[in-house]
Amino acid sequence: MAKDIIYIDVEDDITSIIGKVKASKEKIIALVPPKRVGILQSDVNLRLLKRNAAKQGKQLVLITNDAALLRLAGVTGIPVAKNLQSKPEIPEIPALAIDDNDIIDGSDLPVGEHEKAAKSSKHTDSKKKATDSDDLDDINLDEDGTPPAKKSVAPSKVKKSKVPNFDSFRKKLFIGIGAGVALIGLLVWMFVFAPAARIIITAETTDLPVSVNVTLSNDKATSVENNVLQSSTVTLPENSEFSKKSVEFTATGTQEVGEKATGTMKITRTSLNSVPISVPAGTGFSSGNLTFVSTQATTLEGADVGPGGLIYPSKTIPVAAVKIGDEFNLSARSYNPSIAGISATGSAMTGGSSRQVKMVTQTDVNSAAQQLGELSETDAKKALLASINDDQIAIEDSYTVSRSDVVSSPAVGAEAPDGKGTVTLKATYSIKTVAKSELKSFLTKKVDSEIENSQTPQRVYDYGVDSAKLTEFTVSGGAERVKVTTIAKVGPKLEADQIKEDAKGEKSGEIREKLKAINGVKEVEVKFSFFWVTRVPNNPDKIEVEFKIDQNNTSNDNQSNTNQNNND
Repeated sequence: MAKDIIYIDVEDDITSIIGKVKASKEKIIALVPPKRVGILQSDVNLRLLKRNAAKQGKQLVLITNDAALLRLAGVTGIPVAKNLQSKPEIPEIPALAIDDNDIIDGSDLPVGEHEKAAKSSKHTDSKKKATDSDDLDDINLDEDGTPPAKKSVAPSKVKKSKVPNFDSFRKKLFIGIGAGVALIGLLVWMFVFAPAARIIITAETTDLPVSVNVTLSNDKATSVENNVLQSSTVTLPENSEFSKKSVEFTATGTQEVGEKATGTMKITRTSLNSVPISVPAGTGFSSGNLTFVSTQATTLEGADVGPGGLIYPSKTIPVAAVKIGDEFNLSARSYNPSIAGISATGSAMTGGSSRQVKMVTQTDVNSAAQQLGELSETDAKKALLASINDDQIAIEDSYTVSRSDVVSSPAVGAEAPDGKGTVTLKATYSIKTVAKSELKSFLTKKVDSEIENSQTPQRVYDYGVDSAKLTEFTVSGGAERVKVTTIAKVGPKLEADQIKEDAKGEKSGEIREKLKAINGVKEVEVKFSFFWVTRVPNNPDKIEVEFKIDQNNTSNDNQSNTNQNNND
């Protein structure tokens, strides 16, 4: 049979080797690796090489004496020849390649019967190996075409006796012990800790109407004796869209504003007598039709005789124009005083000015206020009720709205700097609320006091907290009052602790029979925590007692069930 010889270089990778095999025209391909085996020292590469050759219908033979490569060839099932003239055969897999955790190799200790068994095993394996080698007889690697020398079949390794592995035994023992402990723990949990029971008692009840007028207080504690119910006030925030409404308007009033011109006036006495002349503040000094008045009082003493003749006293006082306007800005000049016996000379007068500005009038404010309209009380009330917490009950009759007067900015008579103004209407929305916890505390004490002196012992199954109404809100003399009405449910007096005690260790049927014999007990249901639990635990903490109202026996169909916990 024709063959092809492929010499593998050290630089060749597995892809290039597969390519050379595919390119070969022969059915038998001898692969000659280099001294450094390289890429072929991989179990994966050898398997990949063998699989691709098989797809092409080609038989591979490795030409090598390398021990590592021989072992890999034996594992992958590729025939090996020492040279091109040798008979190919599949190398034996070393005994160390066998992975058996449950046995150890005892063939190295051939004692007694073990020795016989070892010899028998070797003979059997040799026969099997020889049979496998016969399948390779038709592969001829001899380049001369002469048959290769017969190679004796190496005896296979003897089948090794199995001796118990005590390490594995100990491992299994520990696993078994752990599983046993886990099973015991599971059983303890199932039958000691897991069992629990819930006893649901449906009782026939009667209505107990409650109606009482109470005083609301923001600072006093709830008291049944004093008929006081603690309350609070909820108000919409000031920045709420419902709390303020504004409208802008244009100011229509006008006014001239400005500054008065000011300066100084020198006054001199002209009278010859010795009587002092008084010049009060507000004395006028005129120049044409423009008048200035003194802003400071003074006195001119009488004339006196000096070395040079008569001496006429003089003084300088501040003056201001009687009106605003720049026409009063004058140069220094003489003025006609309004008082006789004096003359006046004024300094330069400056600072006078005037301008027209917009002013807010009452008419402007009234017109804008009409545009405000009414604030939406309906939407405001909805927003207020929506802001109340779920643990609060609103007293709707206490809803109030407090409105302020219309406020103008700027105020009437003031200047509107940009000619614009705004009118604003403010409102405060408030409502009284009562905490559910406070109402429950009040009704609990109230109802308990009602049945305390009852001839027949009774139990309260529902205090009527959820159905309570707070109506007829009034304010008188600063005191706020409201009427509290509800319907409580009372029935046979059953104690949860006693029921637990009687139910310990009992089956569900026994418990139902005992409890249904009590007058007023309509139905009894017993539920266990798991399907394997058939009796009530002896631990009271594992027993829950729940009371329900017989809805078919109540006058209030909307009354919700009230479940009393096991500490009731």
